[in-house]
Amino acid sequence: MRPGYPEILYEDNHIIIVNKRSSDLVQGDGTGDESLDNIVREYIKEKYNKPGDVFLGVIHRLDRPVSGCVVYARTSKALTRLSELFRSREVRKTYWAIVSDRPPAEEGELSNYLKKNEKQNKSYVYDNEVKGSKGATLSYRILARSERYYLLEIDLHTGRHHQIRAQLAAAGCPVRGDLKYGARRSNEGGGISLHSRRVTFIHPVKKLEITAEAPLPDDKIWKLFKHV
Repeated sequence: MRPGYPEILYEDNHIIIVNKRSSDLVQGDGTGDESLDNIVREYIKEKYNKPGDVFLGVIHRLDRPVSGCVVYARTSKALTRLSELFRSREVRKTYWAIVSDRPPAEEGELSNYLKKNEKQNKSYVYDNEVKGSKGATLSYRILARSERYYLLEIDLHTGRHHQIRAQLAAAGCPVRGDLKYGARRSNEGGGISLHSRRVTFIHPVKKLEITAEAPLPDDKIWKLFKHV
């Protein structure tokens, strides 16, 4: 296998789950940069010696500067069923985030309204519903702390544009490195300290519970919390 393929967290005939790096695009965009879905297609083509085009369905996305679990479908049946699981919020998505400022409490729930500004590619947080906004809810808890940082575990209850980034910033604790949402300085490499740690769902074909967990990025900040 050629170097540069992503770390595979789970794989069968129907789905494949990979550990995205913070620089990867989940799906191609106007930048022309190589996208993760095309790299995964190459991996499948090489591993299974498949002739012709390889089917791979994009089910959900992570922002480019975010790392961690990404689920792809290997068949059209799995794509349809998994898309419905994500749409109906039957997939548990757990994130880890590093922040410099202490959250409002040891654990809690953030419930706001988010409105996306397409031109800025940014979401704005409101306490009350405004025209064009959507409800956004997440729960969090402090998992660990170091001398300068807090590690949060976050469960998403809705899936809005930049939801974790926007809601944590509005709560006074922006994700480390996230300049767009108020972090004081950028991270080396341009990523942010937000990681899709775990996904859990019922397999669309086998009907068994699947959990995939993504190892933490290999950098000095995440290493502060490697024993959590």
